[in-house]
Amino acid sequence: MAISVLVGIQWGDEGKGKIIDVLTESAELVVRFQGGNNAGHTVEIGDKKFVLHLIPSGIFRDGALCVIGNGVVVDPIVLVGEIKNLRSQGFDIIPEKLQISTRTHLIMPYHREMDAMREAALSDSDKIGTTKRGIGPAYADKAYRTGIRALEMNDLPRFEKSFRKQLEIYNAIFKANSMEELDADTEWAKLKEVAEFLAPFVKDTVLTVNRAAKAGKKILFEGAQGMWLDVDYGTYPFVTSSNTTTGGACTGSGLSPKYIEEVVGVMKAYTTRVGEGPFPTELECEMGEAIRKAGNEFGATTGRPRRCGWFDAVSSGYSCMINGVDELAITKVDVLDGLEEVKICVAYEVDGRKVYDMPSDTEDIKKAVPVYESMPGWKESTCDCRSFEELPVNAQKYLRRIADLVDARIGIVSVGPNRDQTFYVDSRN
Repeated sequence: MAISVLVGIQWGDEGKGKIIDVLTESAELVVRFQGGNNAGHTVEIGDKKFVLHLIPSGIFRDGALCVIGNGVVVDPIVLVGEIKNLRSQGFDIIPEKLQISTRTHLIMPYHREMDAMREAALSDSDKIGTTKRGIGPAYADKAYRTGIRALEMNDLPRFEKSFRKQLEIYNAIFKANSMEELDADTEWAKLKEVAEFLAPFVKDTVLTVNRAAKAGKKILFEGAQGMWLDVDYGTYPFVTSSNTTTGGACTGSGLSPKYIEEVVGVMKAYTTRVGEGPFPTELECEMGEAIRKAGNEFGATTGRPRRCGWFDAVSSGYSCMINGVDELAITKVDVLDGLEEVKICVAYEVDGRKVYDMPSDTEDIKKAVPVYESMPGWKESTCDCRSFEELPVNAQKYLRRIADLVDARIGIVSVGPNRDQTFYVDSRN
């Protein structure tokens, strides 16, 4: 690994945290480039489980500097809580280990209230499935050019003035919608405390990242969510508010695309989705429930049950194309252990037409009927496998087939939640 980008190929929750943890063994810089604390990366080390929401997964590696890039939106109260929680577990979270971009936009208390208000106002059929963490309204203020950036935490009088001015605008909206207004003094007292705590972490990370690249350091860019939640390319409007694709690594960090050498796409051996929106291969039956149970498919951030379905080569192939995926990291192969048969969606039928590429119109995706290809399953455990050759023959055939369909080589396979249940694969496989 020199300079790599790791992205989710599906609808998020692909196991990126675990793969990032494996890849960061040799990384010197780990950069989170988009999203907010609506994401949850789970890392299991030994018998301990850690769930990160804002801090890059490289924080568990002594040799890595972690960066929260300008493309991220940060709830400062949540971030301080995350730092203190990790410190209580023995991790030394200091400015020498973690930097926050001066250009990162902050999620304020009124953003969370606005998020909840907007979602509640939608009809059941129009709901987006937002986590109500304030992500969308914070990105909206960024686009409106009224947002508050992390650099203001280094100037408390300026920060307070900006906060009170914005809160006054939002309180007028809350009042007009018969909602309880936020008390400026109470909220400012909380923000002042976290601003003083976080100020030493705030740096011009554009310089940090570019200097590291020029020095030839090993850099890993860490994406959150997945390609199909990208605000431009996902199943709009059932998406997040940022660019979750490879291109977002550059806009979200300030590094030129010319430095990117490798793209790693993470995908499950099946497909899941959290929240609202179309999901062609969803299994609303006993099989779907069995996969959910075997894979413990519940959101790391929200706890919401994930919708489960067969592997979708139509959406995943399109995603690999947009992201320029070189190498696949395929997770949760073990969840399919013991099945008599596994299925792969190789095309859709939309209004009587067979299509092999993902439609851009979400209404067409809603109507899509999956066309499946069946393969024999493997009725044995993969949990103790530590190489591709040790996998059951039918599991090997299945992985090769889905890799061929999405036009990318297999680089990493995961057969369980722990670090030692992940192995690299020779590209010839």
